[in-house]
Formats: sequence, structure tokens, C-alpha cells
Amino acid sequence: MIEVGCAVKPFWGGEWMREYERRGRIEKGRGEVRQKRRETNARVLDYLPYGHPNDSRPVYQKKPLVHAVGEDQFVLMELSPKKDKIPAVYDRVYIGEGEREVIDHVTKRLRYEELTPTAKVELPYVLEIIVKENEERFMKAFNDAKPITTRLHTLDLLPGIGKKLMWAIVEERKKGAFANFEDLTKRVKGLHHPEKILAKRIEEEITEENTKYKLFTS
Repeated sequence: MIEVGCAVKPFWGGEWMREYERRGRIEKGRGEVRQKRRETNARVLDYLPYGHPNDSRPVYQKKPLVHAVGEDQFVLMELSPKKDKIPAVYDRVYIGEGEREVIDHVTKRLRYEELTPTAKVELPYVLEIIVKENEERFMKAFNDAKPITTRLHTLDLLPGIGKKLMWAIVEERKKGAFANFEDLTKRVKGLHHPEKILAKRIEEEITEENTKYKLFTS
């Protein structure tokens, strides 16, 4: 579910490796136990057959690695593929509970700066694919967006959405929710390629860790 209209605090913290693999993180807070969401599927950004290039160990000690981004919370991560499995860029790989076909385990979470050059180049395209394939989910960014303050609206946070276009979206959706991206672009003049707008916003939240208002990441 996309959180809109508020700043979201990160909930992926601490030592995030094998414990993440064994179970979803659970923490106690304010008298209740809250189950933390974890990624189930990821998209491959780069495949490193001989491990990370900065690894100074001998080649025979290195193992293949995968750089990927999660489809739910857009967590950047390093994955260890199973023996003889060679995932291609853009491939969707399962990393949830139970048997996995391609990925053996999640090695660690990555910062954007730790991605390979290839992974950084492919990230915008992969994000756009995720948005397009989950159109119903991402339409909520337009249908459910609300004011953050008296002067700032959630729609203002989307790249290329100025005040004029923001008010056009707000006024048009009063007639009824937008059915899909095509319906949105037909009803709101001047709005083009909403999937690219959303993918760009997600990319900004990934690359700029100190983003004040987060709509899609946490």
C-alpha cells in the first residue's frame, strides 16, 4: 500500500541480513506488536558473475552476486544466486519465504552509492517497469493524494506537477476516481506519461536518503 500525505519513518533498520531472511522484523511499540513488511519480489539491476569489483579476494574465493531493487518498498539489496543460476537484468526474482528458484539468500541491504554503475543506469527503467505492471496500486498516488500542509499538497511532490496541474488533477477527480493512467492523461490536459513521473519520484526517494516526505519508500 502506498502511504501518501505524510512523512514515513524508515522501518528497515539494525542488522539486516540473516535475521531478515528468517522472518519479517517484529518490534514492540506502544503496547502492541507490529509486523514489519518485507520484500517478496525484486527486480534484477545487475549480475556480477565474479562478485563485486571492489572485492580484493582471489577470483576463486568470490561468488556471483546480484544487485536488485524490491518491488514493494524499493529496498536496494545484494542477493546471492543459487549455483548455476544466472538472472538477467530486469528479471523478477522471488526472495520471500519458502522455496526460491533463483535466489539463495539476501546478502545485505545497499545504499544507492554502493550500486554498480550498470545498476544505477538500469534503476530508472526498472522502476518504470514496476510502476507500469502495478498500475492499480500506483493510481492511488493520484486518486488518494491529500494536502500535507495548507501550502503543500502531496501532488506537489511529484516531478513536473506544478500548482496549475495539481489543481487540475484535484478538480477532475471530483467527478470520479481515475480508472488508470490512460484515463488520467485523457481527463487532465498537460499531464503526460504518469508512469514516468511516479518512477522519477521513487528514484529521487531512493537516491536522496534525506527526503523529507516519502510517498513510496520507507
